[in-house]
Amino acid sequence: MLALHEVQTEFRRAILTVDTDTFCALIAADGLAPEERLGVYRNNIVASLTAVLRETFPPVCRLVEEQFFAYAAHEFICRHPPECAVLAEYGGRFPDFLAASAPCRELVYLADVARLEGLMKVAANAAHADPIAAMTLGDVAAEDAQRLTLQLHPSFGFVASRWPIDRIWRANRPEAAAEATIDLAAGGVWLEVSRADANIVMRSLDCTTFAFRSAVQRGETLERATEAALVTDPAFDLCRALPALFLDGAVIAVNSAQPHAGREPRQ
Repeated sequence: MLALHEVQTEFRRAILTVDTDTFCALIAADGLAPEERLGVYRNNIVASLTAVLRETFPPVCRLVEEQFFAYAAHEFICRHPPECAVLAEYGGRFPDFLAASAPCRELVYLADVARLEGLMKVAANAAHADPIAAMTLGDVAAEDAQRLTLQLHPSFGFVASRWPIDRIWRANRPEAAAEATIDLAAGGVWLEVSRADANIVMRSLDCTTFAFRSAVQRGETLERATEAALVTDPAFDLCRALPALFLDGAVIAVNSAQPHAGREPRQ
């Protein structure tokens, strides 16, 4: 007799792989073969998760044929089943899966469009957080400034692409009008996604601002984020870029990577 967790493990394996013998041996036929009974569950699970992916990545659905999307979703589900009970969080790995999928290589922009759509979903579902003002930095000693890290609002995300994925995304939204012709040679983009009140905001940044802000969002110190920006533009001005982050309502906390004794991180 298998323990409950062993039965659950075998059920998961039977649903996601062709290794069904152990679990089918636990199923009473009762007029329907064990494999057919298992197939009912498998079909329902795959159909439900495919629907979640379809709702999460509508532009991807429009960029490929329905049969191909169903195939890609099935392969993804089998390799990356849900890891938590919140279906709204499912699909975070789908863009990377598409990028590594051989059948997607001809659609070179597909994974980046999926990444952009994924950021839209993150921004929509991000928890509320109040921004702080730039005056928070007022009593930070000059020698400590380079060690500061800024925590951005959880709705903020960044994606860069060699392709005009913002135009591709807009042209393939469900509510988009007539199909538009997009020149893939138009160049790449550096995009920032966030939420302002209840509205999702997508902004096109220059590569230097993108380098700075995305480094800050990754948790880099101001020193390292500045270095990242200087690589793209030696004339980068932190004195302008830093206040702009606060003016955009992006910063919700300021901390020190190496706090001095007796000094608490500022919130």
